[in-house]
Amino acid sequence: MDVGGTFIDFALLDEATGELTIEKQPATASRLAEELLTGLGRLPVAAADIGRLFHGTTVAINAVLQEQGVAVGLLTTRGFRDVLAIGRGARPQIYNFFYSPPEALVPRYLRREVTERMAADGSELEALSLDEVDRELEYLVRHGIEAVAVCFLHAYANPVHEREAVERIRAKHPGLSVTASSEVATEWREFERTSTTVLNSYIQPPFAAYLGDLGTRLQGAGYTRPLALMQSNGGVIDASRAAELPIRTLESGPAGGVIGARALADELGYANVICADVGGTSYDVALIEGGHILERTETKVAGRPVLGSGIDIVSIGAGGGSIAWIDHRGAVKVGPQSAGAHPGPACFGLGGKEPTVTDCHLVLGRLDANNFLGARMQLDVEAAERAIADRIGNRIAATVEQAAEGILAIAETNMTYAIRAITVERGLDPREFALISYGGGGGLFAAATAEELEIPTVIVPPTPANFSAWGILASDYRDDAALTRVRSFDTDTVAGLVSDLRELAARATADLRAYGFAEGDLEYRYRADARYNGQEHTITVPLDGGWLDDEHALLSGLRERFVALHRQLYGHGDPDAGLEVVTVRCRAVAPVGHPRFAEQRAGDPAEPARMRSVYFRRSDGWIDTPVFDRDDLTRDQSIEGPAIVEEWTTTIVVPPDWGVRTDRIGDLVLTNGVGR
Repeated sequence: MDVGGTFIDFALLDEATGELTIEKQPATASRLAEELLTGLGRLPVAAADIGRLFHGTTVAINAVLQEQGVAVGLLTTRGFRDVLAIGRGARPQIYNFFYSPPEALVPRYLRREVTERMAADGSELEALSLDEVDRELEYLVRHGIEAVAVCFLHAYANPVHEREAVERIRAKHPGLSVTASSEVATEWREFERTSTTVLNSYIQPPFAAYLGDLGTRLQGAGYTRPLALMQSNGGVIDASRAAELPIRTLESGPAGGVIGARALADELGYANVICADVGGTSYDVALIEGGHILERTETKVAGRPVLGSGIDIVSIGAGGGSIAWIDHRGAVKVGPQSAGAHPGPACFGLGGKEPTVTDCHLVLGRLDANNFLGARMQLDVEAAERAIADRIGNRIAATVEQAAEGILAIAETNMTYAIRAITVERGLDPREFALISYGGGGGLFAAATAEELEIPTVIVPPTPANFSAWGILASDYRDDAALTRVRSFDTDTVAGLVSDLRELAARATADLRAYGFAEGDLEYRYRADARYNGQEHTITVPLDGGWLDDEHALLSGLRERFVALHRQLYGHGDPDAGLEVVTVRCRAVAPVGHPRFAEQRAGDPAEPARMRSVYFRRSDGWIDTPVFDRDDLTRDQSIEGPAIVEEWTTTIVVPPDWGVRTDRIGDLVLTNGVGR
């Protein structure tokens, strides 16, 4: 189950036959658990007969973006209450004179200090005063907090004071939600660690309440097995653990699509892939290079830093529900505002008056008003035309077609900028990648974005609107552990590095064994954040597991990979300069059964199901275009553009000068004239 901004997507796999069933249900934020059960009820299986349930959710990230968390108090080391407000003291937008950082989620009067102090090496400088913990906690409770974040200086090196404080808080106020920084971010950087801890506290009560409601409803429907939640790192964890650490689920939905894209890329033999997910609210882009998903150890959500391993996903406000508008200078903009599911695009007929990307596709003939979402919804073409004309066309002296095409061109440009951000800006050439495009709008934008970036091959998988849900089915149980310990990287320190990596493996193993996995079922992946001596920032370097048993291989291998990555990112790298290792990381993975790819049926090529007039920018305008039903297409069938391919959850546009063929597992492979 994958909850998006507009729809909840379901993918049901029969492991005995390999049959895949998909379903969609509108996503209503105020009653998500109810909508999930409604969608489950439409699947051809009773809840009691479901073996595993995996859930990708937007509940956590929406609570952060919409600032709908609870009142949080912060307990911190004396002298550090203002870290949350000061941040790094930098101006992220240096040319924006009106920029101001987001307000701290904890106002200053709720940021309380206690006596305690650890050194950076983990040694105790000053004992924790539990009397002060009691006093400050009583103050916070009197002022109405519902959660408390505990973040002491250097707790990543020695968490004993935080554990003592948390024990005391839970003993005195057992109903209060408590998060310690050593539970959510075992890395250095005081501001980022404090921000992560506060964010987890901020969303933990509503997230836990949502999971509790969902669990009760699932039990009532007959499902009594574990519920697994998708994490930002591309793996799943048990719902009880996710309820404690909702911060791990911020990129839950988009991560599922990337995991699915990697499984598909492995099946087809592509090592370099751009993953592009066009949903109702956002456009999410990630990268697979050399067969590996690119990850990051820090991200920002609503301008607030979050520490923790996660898939490196760039998201912009460009999706089917993105609203077109005119700014104060008369320029047409698209997004980031979205009409969502309610009221939705104007053509949905639910009260929406603003023109959206979906409205534009409809008036240009790319969508069938009578066959949207498997004919479950009738779209209102006149309402879409009226919204585009009133809000955009009449104000810029353009026809409805011109305005709609211009809006789509802006949306496409925004999408190409997102792809450039993870390729060109990192020293990578998008022309050396294939594009896997999915999501409800993936097929509508795939060819246009690829043509702009000269990407030679585009792959649209079967049921792309539910591809992220399918990807969640392809996910394993994962747990990450990290430890910051700054040290020179040389023959004198390599043994300590190995010891720390083994300690992290044991820590991650303990969490997964709690879910019922045996140690023999687990796989381990290691990484190290390294830098040249004197540098501020680090590069995360993957390590081979075998290096832990061969110190010489670790010494040479880490250095070679670091220098190669440094040269790729910055254009230079000294193979002999001194290195430091700052943070080491371990991921334990417990693999579960993955969906198999079904072979596409062979047969005579399908004929067009109907014809429709479609507007194309780079032609003479309206063209009578053949429309194919995707279910009718056979293996290795080729179609020359212009053409439209429809399935019940989405539409794929094949522009003039493009072609499409079906591969052996039913993917649509689009290539332009040059690529063919």
